Amino acid sequence: MSRIVVADDHGLYRRGLRSALTAVIPNAEIFEAQNFDTAVFLLEDKAPVALAILDLHMPGLLTPEVLVDVLPNYPATRFVIISGSETRSDILATLSAGLHGYIAKSQSDEEVVHAVQEILAGRIYVPALLSQASERQRMQPAEIPAPRNGRPVGMGGLDGLTQRQRAVLKLMAEGFSNKEIARELQIAEATTKIHVAAVMRHLGVRNRTEAAVLLKTLLTKRAN
Repeated sequence: MSRIVVADDHGLYRRGLRSALTAVIPNAEIFEAQNFDTAVFLLEDKAPVALAILDLHMPGLLTPEVLVDVLPNYPATRFVIISGSETRSDILATLSAGLHGYIAKSQSDEEVVHAVQEILAGRIYVPALLSQASERQRMQPAEIPAPRNGRPVGMGGLDGLTQRQRAVLKLMAEGFSNKEIARELQIAEATTKIHVAAVMRHLGVRNRTEAAVLLKTLLTKRAN
């Protein structure tokens, strides 16, 4: 039995993908998530999960860079990004982060199913459209761009955080360790590490001290 998590904030697409995979993958058990928090919960609750299919821009600060901190916690799970983006930079960022494949939503059902089968079989899936994207962007630099959320943090710096991530940030600022945060919020320590990494990447800070100072600054600005 293959347990698969399909995470996308568009319910119609989730259900369509689930139907397509169920039809061709024997004994597949598929779970749906509409945001990153739910996807992380399912990775813990339904472990072991064979494959996690994650929308690149669903709520919860999902970026390939954030997933760098997720992968080591789930060595038995293979991760693939699915996205409406066909840009070379997004594809390369995903593969550079160590994920196991990138699927574009413009691909046919047959291509998507083939991609999933390849990844479940232990292979890395690179879409053929990468070469097309490379041709369209051949005049652009090849470097992986900075994360999309690498903007300066101002008054809206906290607005992109989920409710869970705000709770984690508050406890980080109060000096709680990952183990203590996990106990306080009643979540797994591995899940806490994921949220801590996502929060720090979003805020653009390097450590907990910077996160605490930035939170205090942002809250002071809002109060004024």
